[in-house]
Amino acid sequence: MQKGMHLDREHCVRAVQSKDARFDGWFFTAVLTTRIYCRPSCPVVPPKPQNMTFYPSAAACQQAGFRACKRCRPDTSPGSPEWNQRADLVARAMRLIADGVVDREGVPGLAARLGYSPRQVERQLLAELGAGPLALARAQRAQTARLLIETTPLPMAEIAFAAGFSSIRTFNDTVREVFALSPSELRARRPRSARHAPGALTLRLPFRAPLNPDNLFGHLAATAVPGVEEWRDGAYRRTLRLPYGHGIAALAPQPDHIACRLTLSDLRDLPVAISRCRRMLDLDADPVAVDGRLRMDPFLAPLVDKAPGRRVPRTVDEAEFAVRAVLGQQVSTAAARTHAARLVTAHGTPVDDPEGGLTHLFPSPEALADVPPDSLAMPRSRRTTFTTLVGRLADGTIQLGVESDWAEARAKLLALPGFGPWTVDVIAMRALGDPDAFLPTDLGIRRAAQELGLPGTPAALTARAAAWRPWRAYAVQYLWATDSHPINFLPV
Repeated sequence: MQKGMHLDREHCVRAVQSKDARFDGWFFTAVLTTRIYCRPSCPVVPPKPQNMTFYPSAAACQQAGFRACKRCRPDTSPGSPEWNQRADLVARAMRLIADGVVDREGVPGLAARLGYSPRQVERQLLAELGAGPLALARAQRAQTARLLIETTPLPMAEIAFAAGFSSIRTFNDTVREVFALSPSELRARRPRSARHAPGALTLRLPFRAPLNPDNLFGHLAATAVPGVEEWRDGAYRRTLRLPYGHGIAALAPQPDHIACRLTLSDLRDLPVAISRCRRMLDLDADPVAVDGRLRMDPFLAPLVDKAPGRRVPRTVDEAEFAVRAVLGQQVSTAAARTHAARLVTAHGTPVDDPEGGLTHLFPSPEALADVPPDSLAMPRSRRTTFTTLVGRLADGTIQLGVESDWAEARAKLLALPGFGPWTVDVIAMRALGDPDAFLPTDLGIRRAAQELGLPGTPAALTARAAAWRPWRAYAVQYLWATDSHPINFLPV
């Protein structure tokens, strides 16, 4: 499984013939005789190899004139792991497209965020994905439209504009072209038992198995900031700051999917909310590749075999996480939560949550930049660290969004007062999404190393961890799991 995998015809044919779900999202199979495209694990009888052709994206299939299979629904495949494990132009562009930037700002806006010309962005996306940014965004709009058609009672006109279409006609034409069904026919196919709670959307977020929910949800729940996050009725719930408004997400682990309940103030934020929830839970990861590499180390192999499929708990808001990382410097998890809760109460935006106890959005960098330093209950040096960080985030000097260049962001963070390797690496791991971020100075990592017989000094441990690349952030999760800290256990 690697970049350009759709070009390895023999590998792709074997994956389709074995209906291997591990490859869903890595490539798509287009059938020349039926003019449909499928995920590799499609349950129908595989076509003859000579009738198969392979594409790197659903958008490329659609552009070539293929429609989505009604059985395997390739539009609901997990996303390609490539976009969360790379930091090059194409990966950054794909993360931005998933975050709705093309719909909001157009291709020029996408290119400006990346620091390239629209022509350069178009050329690189076409070369690797077989489709340009407009086609990729169109495929995402079609997927959002189908989701709203099947999970809400909304009128089609409202769905069209919520999904990002500029007109009802374009909406109807796109849905019919992609799914070979009209919007009304799609709605007629949904289960009659489907229920629609007013103002809420209930979705299933797919992932590649295995997925171990213990440290993923345990970490999010144990570090939850009161008012912004909570664990309630078997679900992690949190508020979301979104481009058109705000929302509340409730996420609960199930054996074959993540149950997701979204309440949004503006339905145009649906694709962005889904993308951010998937990113926070690391649902597009390839656990087979990750665990396969880590199992090669005899010290890590027993940890992986005991509980495979650990994900890296990430964030829905990179700036928020950077602020929380500073609040957590050299203090306990409980103390960090207390500091954050005070900021939320004083400076967060209030929200209503009829279904639970959430009260605020986490304060934006702009709001925190106006906080008087003397009001912060922390040592003077950390106040300086805090105020400098929020100032740089507020004025755009430091960019930590999905479009950020990881190396550049690391360098800028490391130049801030009070930012050492641990703070930079934890932000790289959980906010930037770098799968190779490593924390050799972390107390929990050093304890685990000592218990397992791994090298004890940060330098020696880093040298040993070179064999775990490019998945050292996942090794961190397995090492942390040797401790009895609440972050390692699914809440009850």
